[in-house]
Amino acid sequence: MPDAHNVTEPAAPLGDGGLVRLRMAIAYDGTAFSGWAVQPEQRTVAGVLSEALVRVLRLGPDSADLGLTVAGRTDAGVHATGQVAHIDVDGAALMATRSSHAGSDPDPVPALLRRLGGVLPPDIRVRTIERAAAGFDARFSALARTYVYRLADHPSLINPLRRVDTVAWPRELDDGAMAAAAPGLLGERDFAAYCKRREGATTVRGLQALDVRRAGDGVLEVHVRADAFCHSMVRSLVGALAAVGEGRKPVEWPASLLALGERANGVAVAPAHGLTLIQVSYPPDDQLAARDAQTRRRRA
Repeated sequence: MPDAHNVTEPAAPLGDGGLVRLRMAIAYDGTAFSGWAVQPEQRTVAGVLSEALVRVLRLGPDSADLGLTVAGRTDAGVHATGQVAHIDVDGAALMATRSSHAGSDPDPVPALLRRLGGVLPPDIRVRTIERAAAGFDARFSALARTYVYRLADHPSLINPLRRVDTVAWPRELDDGAMAAAAPGLLGERDFAAYCKRREGATTVRGLQALDVRRAGDGVLEVHVRADAFCHSMVRSLVGALAAVGEGRKPVEWPASLLALGERANGVAVAPAHGLTLIQVSYPPDDQLAARDAQTRRRRA
């Protein structure tokens, strides 16, 4: 689910039972993953990362569920360059990752980062690890998630080296028309027309930015930022804008669908591999706890 944020139990607080909360910046090529969330007999980002953490931290076989909390769960085939997650680890296990060599760094966090790099497969990387600030929660402290969707809408723009994260669109798109359609979708609205509804879950979201632009290589990019996304929302928004760009729908059509209050059958869901999570935004450290409490109230 590139845009889904299911309610989960709060992570263990800092210092509870000697736990240390670590904040991780993660990047991955989603091609060979069945999404973020752990699924039985499926290769997932959370599953592979959890297995690597268990191995590096030398945890027991009963530690497979580490309570890894992520900012935005992504669907099968969706990528990330700016994913954020946190995990609460036993302080003693963390200290044990340090090298025993003389003169080695006494801080175990850099050692954990290096060791993860040695055991993770090449399609996932933990780019940074740091001790989380007090009150930090990767999911509930987030202010916004930003995605980019890339479309090569002319044969001259198709780059084999970018085939993993760029969709070869079969028809040329009028980026001006798509950009004109975008503002009508902004704001806090009910995006049921663009979501796969989940029982008991709200489809009200605050869409903060929806920008259509040509990148330096000529590829059409749709940049989308919101406080959170419901299931299939980003790819559905891209599908609706593409219908305008092809001339099949008028500029006013994407915004008009918001009045439906239910899934719009005429909206195509764009292919997963064109979508990448590029950034998760957080408030200053002294505002993390307040943001966490605000988000939990809204989810309730």
